[in-house]
Amino acid sequence: MSVKKILVVDDELGIRELLRDILTDEGFEIFVAENATEARELKKNKMPDLILLDIWMPDCDGITLLKEWVNEKILTSPVVMMSGHGTIDTALEATKIGAFDFLEKPITLQKLLKTVNEALKHANNLPKIEINLLNIGKSDVIKDLKKRLDKFTSLKTPLLLVGPQGGCAKICAQYLHPKNQPWIDVKDFEVVSNAPADLLDQHRGGSIFLNEISHLTKSQQKGLNLLISKAANYDVRIVCATSKSLTQENGVDFDERILNELLPGSLLLPSINEHKEDIPELASSILTMHLTKSDKSDYKVFDVAALNLMRAMNWLGDIEELENFVFNLMQTSLLEKITAEDVKRVSNQFNLLHDKNKSSKRSKGNKDQGLDDIFNKPLRVARDEFEKMYFKHHLNQDDQSIATLSEVSGVERTHLYRKLKQLGIKVK
Repeated sequence: MSVKKILVVDDELGIRELLRDILTDEGFEIFVAENATEARELKKNKMPDLILLDIWMPDCDGITLLKEWVNEKILTSPVVMMSGHGTIDTALEATKIGAFDFLEKPITLQKLLKTVNEALKHANNLPKIEINLLNIGKSDVIKDLKKRLDKFTSLKTPLLLVGPQGGCAKICAQYLHPKNQPWIDVKDFEVVSNAPADLLDQHRGGSIFLNEISHLTKSQQKGLNLLISKAANYDVRIVCATSKSLTQENGVDFDERILNELLPGSLLLPSINEHKEDIPELASSILTMHLTKSDKSDYKVFDVAALNLMRAMNWLGDIEELENFVFNLMQTSLLEKITAEDVKRVSNQFNLLHDKNKSSKRSKGNKDQGLDDIFNKPLRVARDEFEKMYFKHHLNQDDQSIATLSEVSGVERTHLYRKLKQLGIKVK
């Protein structure tokens, strides 16, 4: 079992040292901070299992710091407030905000150890960090997005979120979702066409999220139309998302009547490349999220150069690609600090995969285009062009001999020479 880590935050040197010595003797790994600035950094980088937090500090009081962690949804370890006699009421108030308990100074050894052990048992019940609208950035772009979303908070009209694939559509839908109410991210669209009424009944008062609705079949679109028309009766919010045009994209046949129902509540979402200043903080949050979910006792942290390099990159797959990128860095970096060299290494891996995918699609597109052209020509001309493509394909392989081509094609060698000459194909 890994050693439990405890962060002690107190501006009094004597109390920090006393608690560190006592808890170290009990087998815990202790980190100390004398102010909120140090506490933020140690919490992010060391990921303590428990935080002992003093109420009065010079730069920011403990209550404000606790509220900050709770509001940003990055509180994944229990917090025990420490208070003098005059701040007991404040400490009690902190438990309503999210603190597990409080310790009154001077702290007795028995009370300290009992509270610490109970708080560590409680740690398993705390929620894990997830990417949400409160931690994907503080830029003006994200602030404006929150303001626009807030206008929909009190309304249950259906929404259409339009943004890049892999972007923040689901995050925005969850931001609007009422707390402690049923939520579903519909993965199997068949349920929309087969049992829309059941879907509504099971999620009364909550939210139904449907991503990439451009993929809906005609029968599934009918189910969506029923969801939209009946949602108010069940107090359900319908949130749809798409990264494609529902009217102009090839292969998309979307019912314009449904689109007209969604357009009044439509909102264009920014890509991550539109607020790159948020990438360093977002990448750090994602790293912390993955580390808290893993069973690893060692921790990772980005150095400044790595974060700056990630900020300068273009993210074609948006937040989803960034998350995959950070997860790869966490798994494959050999040192505690993730460096710019690590970022370059993983970037080359990702770029290689992107390039192969693009090359494959381009090659497939070219082939399809060539075949489409052939199909539009008279049979004799089409046959000659296909034979020309066929023979050139095999001659471009490593072994370009006529003997091999004759064997592969099943055409006798003398006739093959005449055929190639007829088609205008020169043989080396």
